[in-house]
Amino acid sequence: MVPQGNGLTATSLLLAGALFLPAFAGAQPSPPTVNSVQSVSGQFVVTGPEQFSPLVRLPAVAANTNLVRLDPAVLSVSAERIKDSLRHQLGIEPSATWQGKIFLALHPAQSLDEKVTIVAQPFLNSWNYRVQLPDVLPQASFLRAMTTVLLLELANRNAAGAHIAEIPAWLTEGLAEQLSADDLPEIILSAPGKLINGLPQNRVVATQRGLDPLADARRVLRDHTALTFNELSWPTDIELNAGDGGVYRASAQLFVSELLQLKVGPAHLRTMLAALPGCYNWQTAFQSAFRDDFPRPLDVEKWWALQVVSFAAHGPGPRWTPAVSREKLDEILSVPVEVWTASNTLPARTEVSLQAVIRNFEPSRQTAILQIKLRDLQLAQLRMAAPLAVLTDQYRQAVAGYLGENKDVRHFPWGKHPSPQKTGARTTLKKLDELDTQRRTIELSIKSDVLTP
Repeated sequence: MVPQGNGLTATSLLLAGALFLPAFAGAQPSPPTVNSVQSVSGQFVVTGPEQFSPLVRLPAVAANTNLVRLDPAVLSVSAERIKDSLRHQLGIEPSATWQGKIFLALHPAQSLDEKVTIVAQPFLNSWNYRVQLPDVLPQASFLRAMTTVLLLELANRNAAGAHIAEIPAWLTEGLAEQLSADDLPEIILSAPGKLINGLPQNRVVATQRGLDPLADARRVLRDHTALTFNELSWPTDIELNAGDGGVYRASAQLFVSELLQLKVGPAHLRTMLAALPGCYNWQTAFQSAFRDDFPRPLDVEKWWALQVVSFAAHGPGPRWTPAVSREKLDEILSVPVEVWTASNTLPARTEVSLQAVIRNFEPSRQTAILQIKLRDLQLAQLRMAAPLAVLTDQYRQAVAGYLGENKDVRHFPWGKHPSPQKTGARTTLKKLDELDTQRRTIELSIKSDVLTP
């Protein structure tokens, strides 16, 4: 029986303070013969045993195109190709020199969900890296591990005497997804799985996405709302391991893709990477690098919300049924909160209306919640069944007016536009109450996915 894994391998990063040393060999059996290969640029040194893991001989493994089988020669070529593809994404010249050496150590895989370990180690005025990985692993895990170590090498080139760079998860995940969808062919090679007429047949794992590198992200986000920038900044283990159905990875790819589309987006990302070792958190480096695009932290959220809506508008997918539309609208208009009935009890989870948020929440928290609801209403409107689509737009206008972000301004003969006027709380509350009354009337006509005129 094939050892089963979830196909998702986490990558751990360790720090070491001494040179890489071989394990103490006294009174130990002789180690197996090891092959060693240096890549064409000299940056990658790959070692691995002569014999593959026994897993390779299992038919289910050989037939699984989501797995890659690595030997030193194949890995050295794949590593260079992934590096070139990453340079292409970040706008780095092909002739740019590298600084930190990367040692890739293969070992026979014991299962299909083994972890990949990355050890970063100071060496003279630079850093070297050792990546320990199984010789059979999921393609996605391999690509994420290589993306991580290459970003670390880029970021830590000027980190002598500083702490090691903290690479944000959204950048690693987003770039890994971008590389997976890159048009560059044959980015990941796999070792020969069988012999035909005495000749080894080499398998090439090349993902073709046609003209839309965001095709996979579009499929995921068609039925799920893209995460906010705050949610991208603080992912859970479930999200990093794709236990959320790939929503985090799809959101991260879209976010990175949109950053790269900015006027000097690739240059700003390179600036951010270079600044990471001198910052205690990546947020500081990000705000410094992108200050021309996002002067304030809130500007990132606003910009990202617009990109998500624009992305969804180009491929919103099929409309929801009336019953599903009703459920989605109810969900958007409810705000989950925790309520303490006593100081020595656990909080109770409940839901409040947008009106309660406006009446009772402090301005900063109120604005953060309503910004998310505004984005969700904009996205939901594209999928709503009529007349709930019209009602959803009316809710959107009410929230946008209260936030002072209503973009429905008219053109005047002299070419100027009036600044959006912020609607007062009393007027907004009255409008939301009226819309709630309309919503209850409409919902009464919805029975078993049939909308009664």
